[in-house]
Formats: sequence, structure tokens, C-alpha cells
Amino acid sequence: MNQPLAYVHPQAKIAKNVVIEPFVNIEKNVEVGEGTWIGSNVTIMEGARIGKNCKIFPGAVVSAIPQDLKYEGEDTTVIIGNNVTIREFVTINRATKANYETVIGDNCLLMAYVHVAHDCTIGNNCILANAATLAGHIRIEDWAIIGGLSAVHQFINIGPHAFISGGSLVRKDVPPYTKAAREPISYVGINSIGLRRRGYETPTINQIQDIYRIIYLKGYNISHALQIIEAEYPATPERDEIISFINKSSRGIMKGYNRDKKSDQT
Repeated sequence: MNQPLAYVHPQAKIAKNVVIEPFVNIEKNVEVGEGTWIGSNVTIMEGARIGKNCKIFPGAVVSAIPQDLKYEGEDTTVIIGNNVTIREFVTINRATKANYETVIGDNCLLMAYVHVAHDCTIGNNCILANAATLAGHIRIEDWAIIGGLSAVHQFINIGPHAFISGGSLVRKDVPPYTKAAREPISYVGINSIGLRRRGYETPTINQIQDIYRIIYLKGYNISHALQIIEAEYPATPERDEIISFINKSSRGIMKGYNRDKKSDQT
């Protein structure tokens, strides 16, 4: 770790086998786990908690204060899990007193120029493609993928295994297992390819697809659709997760896509 061209504050806690390249700046009240690599010109500011075996590429800024005028200097953190890759010029902001933590789970990939604002929570195994931008207070659950150049509105929830097309403007919650695209953001099917890659069996995928046909393609309102799903489909983790996500949505879920006043059967 002895890199004479880097600045590491004496109070920073740097584990063994951490590689710090030239011109890195690490401030006090920072913790970095074993095996992490920090590329040149990275800035890690107060409040960062970085796990093991992460890779942080040149130009990234981790744990800068939030870009929120309500922030009053409270002691907050950025928590980054293990095996996270943070590519060039990614910016990850500390939280405010709303949550006190901005969190990124294990095994995530944040591609170049991604921005994660204050109080966001990103689950495990998520991918944010180039220049995806998250406003504050967003929750992204495990295995979700956000396409490049997408912008996600504050307080949005994105369910597990969701896939959002590049260039999307995400103003509504995106339910679990779905694909989202078009403008305004709309349901365009389920993420069947992703689910198969992660070991989901065909009967489970078929049930998920049938559930979303009732929600999006049959013309029911959401509350009626959920009543039908609860009555006609046996309880499974996937069914219950979909129902729970929709019931908890405060902003409302994305709409179905209509073409010539007919549901798009993608």
C-alpha cells in the first residue's frame, strides 16, 4: 500500500493487500477491505465503507457530500459491499439524515459515469450501465439491470430481476421480473432470459408471465387484477413478491404499453 504519490489520511483504515495507485486521495473516516484495488486519481471522501476485493477505476469519487440543499453536515456514510466494480468517473454520494446510509450490495457493476445520489440502496448483483443516473432515495433490488443513459426519478423502487432499457426515463416503480422500455416507461414483457440464466425453472417463469398478463394485458385495474391473482394462483415466493411490491408502491407502477388502443402482446 506504500504509494508515495497517493495521499492516505493517517486515520483511514486500510486493510492488507489493498493496492493504491498514484494520485489517489483517501480522507479520514474511511475503511477499505482486503484485496481492493484503487486506480489512480480516485477520491474517497469521509464516510466511505468499502468491502473486500472491489475495483475502483480512475476518476471515481466515492462518498462526496450529497447534492441536496437540505443536507446540514450530518455524519452519514456510503457502504459498498464485496466484489463491486466501480468504473471510470462514477460518483457515489453520501446519505442525508433521511436514511444516513447510501448502500451498494455485493457483486455489483457500475459502469463509467454512473451517478448514485444520496440515500439510494442498491441490492446484490446489480448492473448500472454507462451514465445511468439515480436521483435520491431510490431502491434497486437484487439482480436488476439499468440500461445506459437512463435517468431514474427520486423515490423510485425497482424490483428484483427487472431490466430497464437504455435511455429510459423512469418515473414510476418497475415491478419484479419485468422488462421496461419506451417513453413513457412501460411494461414490455418479463425478463425471461435473465430468469433462465439465474436458474429459474420454466413453470415458475410461465407463472410470472401469466400473472403479468392479468396485470397488464387483460384490461383490469390494478386492485382487481391483484384480487384475481390471489384467488387463482397458488402462493409462491414470486407471486407473493409481485403482490407485495405493487401493494407497497407509493408512486404507482409503470403502465402497460398500448398500440392503437390495444395491449401490446410482447
